[in-house]
Amino acid sequence: MASDTAHSKASPRLKMSTKLFYGLGSVAFGVKDNGYSYLLLIFYNQVVGLPATWVGVALLGALAFDAIIDPLIGAASDRLHSPLGRRHPFMYAAAVPVTVAYFALWSPPHIGQVGQFAYLVVLTLIVRTFISVYEVPSSALAAELSQDYDERSTLLSYRFFFGWVGGLTVQALAFAVFLASDVRHPVGQLNPEGYARYGAFAAGVIFVAIVVSALGTHNLIPSLAKPPKRAAGGWKRAFAEAQQTLSNRSFLFVMASNVAIALGLGLTASLNTYFNTYFWGFSSRDLAILTLSVFAAAFAALGLGPRASRRFGKRATFIGATVLATALGLAPILLRLAGLFPPNHSPQVLAILIGTSISGVTCAIIGMTMTNSMIADVVEASELETGRRDEGLFFAAAAFGQKAVSGLGLLGGAAVIEFVKLKPGMAPSEVAPETLARLGEVYCPVLAVVFGIGVLLALGYKITRAGHAETLTRLAAATEQVREPLL
Repeated sequence: MASDTAHSKASPRLKMSTKLFYGLGSVAFGVKDNGYSYLLLIFYNQVVGLPATWVGVALLGALAFDAIIDPLIGAASDRLHSPLGRRHPFMYAAAVPVTVAYFALWSPPHIGQVGQFAYLVVLTLIVRTFISVYEVPSSALAAELSQDYDERSTLLSYRFFFGWVGGLTVQALAFAVFLASDVRHPVGQLNPEGYARYGAFAAGVIFVAIVVSALGTHNLIPSLAKPPKRAAGGWKRAFAEAQQTLSNRSFLFVMASNVAIALGLGLTASLNTYFNTYFWGFSSRDLAILTLSVFAAAFAALGLGPRASRRFGKRATFIGATVLATALGLAPILLRLAGLFPPNHSPQVLAILIGTSISGVTCAIIGMTMTNSMIADVVEASELETGRRDEGLFFAAAAFGQKAVSGLGLLGGAAVIEFVKLKPGMAPSEVAPETLARLGEVYCPVLAVVFGIGVLLALGYKITRAGHAETLTRLAAATEQVREPLL
């Protein structure tokens, strides 16, 4: 048996161009997810005028649909036989529909609350379905491009790097340009025309990211894994195989942890603009500065994540990063509630929030990277048990976990807003201090509990570097045994 410090079986190192084009594709998901996580609730609640719980219900319904459609897309891409391979036909097919739907999402017609709610539900279903059609097969490429324990962490660090940089760039432009304050809208975050302009620009970025990444990895199609010939039995057998694949113990624990962490991150993201606008009193200019500062976190995580994984292993890195991210995110709010934080409009407030945001987001990105890299290592463990490589199914589950950020989290955020009675259309000066204090008092313990559950669940994941290396060795030995009679 391999020692605890053994490295996984060597595989050819990936070219930098491969890492860049693979990572670039996540810009589409990053832009969409930042829009849903940071802007959608405040737009449809405070600007359009829908009750916050209605917006949360719309997103929860779409998330329930994702739970069905994501595994189907993953299984279909695992099984597809085509001249363009298993993954790329889906990637190309998603580009136009998701672009058009995302553009339309931010320009709802004036058809009354019920009509606008129905509009939000339909557009959200379309956006999330076609994001899945792209993201699930695209993400699954990670497990095909490399089997190396550490290189997978590096490869997925590029994916999260581009996802965050792309999402942050468009979000910063939203606050600095599209939602800038003017005479008619002194609080730029409440400017309806700005959201329409944001939607048009963001949709264009999504289209370019999908097409460029698909074309940039197109030349790799001949070297990617081919779908095996499946035994007869149709979808009934396919369902049984999927059930067997997804019953892997380590996978179930990391997936449950992923959903819990996604809920916490989604709660943070959906309330982020509320906290910055009402709790901290930031202007749209301040928000643009704060958003731009977080770019440093994406660069820091790109370098620190793989190093931490090599030194401590993926599970330990995930747990440490998550605990630190939680502490850094809650500290300023807890200090304000305790009367130990500078007053709003003091320059110290923005400076401190920039520092905690950079540090906390760095840890959050590292944690999410490790989660996806852990799922990639489940592929070979499952192959050893089942004889099948089902990357699409596993990364469909990962995509579902990521989308829970803007689904479950937004629902939780909406519930918090309703609970503290922050009414639609209120200017920051109109909100009572007691309401803001209640916002922090509800948010902090809920977030701590949710992230704590995610950390505890991760302890059930048992794949180590040594264990992964041993799995690769056993798979190689099994392959040689199959080939021997043919020699």
